[in-house]
Amino acid sequence: MWRIWLLFDPRRTLIALFTFLFALALLIHFILLSTDRFNWLEGPRRAAALAIRTLLA
Repeated sequence: MWRIWLLFDPRRTLIALFTFLFALALLIHFILLSTDRFNWLEGPRRAAALAIRTLLA
């Protein structure tokens, strides 16, 4: 395992890894926020209210 760190700079490798993981976490959270089931900010009532509005219009 120690020979791998001779090929790569540990500081740059860990910064790249943490940057990638942070970007992946943001992507996953935004994907979940775009769904009706997992949108914890607006809740599932938004989809129901839109369905009622379209039925009444």
